[in-house]
Amino acid sequence: MSSRCRLKLFGKPNSVGACSGEENSTIMSGGSFDIDAPRWDLTTFTGRLKHFFNITDFTTALLPDSRLDEAKALVESCRAGSVPPGTPEEQLHYAKKLYDSAFHPDTGDRMNIIGRMSFQVPGGMAITGCMLQFYRTVPAVVFWQWVNQSFNALVNYTNRNAASPITSNQIGVAYLTATTTALATAVGLNLYTKKAPPLVARWVPFAAVASANCVNVPMMRQQEILNGIAVTDENGNKLGHSKKAAVKGISQVVLSRITMAAPGMIILPIIMQRLEKYKFMQKITYLHGPLQVMLVGVFLVFMVPAACSLFPQNCSMAVSKLEPELRDSIRGRYGESVQHVYFNKGL
Repeated sequence: MSSRCRLKLFGKPNSVGACSGEENSTIMSGGSFDIDAPRWDLTTFTGRLKHFFNITDFTTALLPDSRLDEAKALVESCRAGSVPPGTPEEQLHYAKKLYDSAFHPDTGDRMNIIGRMSFQVPGGMAITGCMLQFYRTVPAVVFWQWVNQSFNALVNYTNRNAASPITSNQIGVAYLTATTTALATAVGLNLYTKKAPPLVARWVPFAAVASANCVNVPMMRQQEILNGIAVTDENGNKLGHSKKAAVKGISQVVLSRITMAAPGMIILPIIMQRLEKYKFMQKITYLHGPLQVMLVGVFLVFMVPAACSLFPQNCSMAVSKLEPELRDSIRGRYGESVQHVYFNKGL
């Protein structure tokens, strides 16, 4: 077999996942490769951090759908046990990276590009930078908070647990509720801080974002709270639906989202306030907005994977902490052999 990769997706020499002139591990004819086995230990924060640095790589959002579909085809063929002989392992790892970054873990459907975690850096840096720059007037606050909540609503819907369907009406109510919460917080605090120190006013956007996240995520995933989230044993066998598991998973997502935004929206205002005291900064006020967008991007490159890594995506919960009905059902069928249930908490 040629030393170059056989698929167009991976035909670019010396790129990640492509073949090069160096030695590379290959899958031999009749060999096996567990494409779903994690490359890192996802039970540890460090392992999850490496994993999410891999799949939240914003450059994957630039790839055309045809390349993503080719990656999906290779992943599915590998799952079926029909890996092309001689395929480099790194090629398979890269295909899985693209698959995890662009396809929903529950449905296998390609996610819309704006809702993907790999789009959080370019999308989040533009919106957050503008929120931090245009915070002084009520119209500007209203506009950018609306843009941000529209973006967040799409991200929350895209990364939901797809095993719990949500209706269009529920999506609309969730969107309106979260947007109203963000606007009320932002406008209210904006008016309240008119006489406060300038730095306090700069932190208003973060307060609005944090409060809205506490509403947006639960509302967008209300079906999971009302009807429960599907839980399984460690082998993936479905055991039932749990509302308590849904609350735990959604609470972790809310905390992760707030953590994702916090450093940029808390530290950057301090940096900008100090920089704006220098004369050279006072002469280039038209560049303050682009500068904040760029600096937010630097924060998000690290904070998106870090925040996603705070808790395992495949969350667990002790059977003893489940609802009495579900706990008794599991005990009745499996006795004490099942001590924990597992579920996809979403991102």
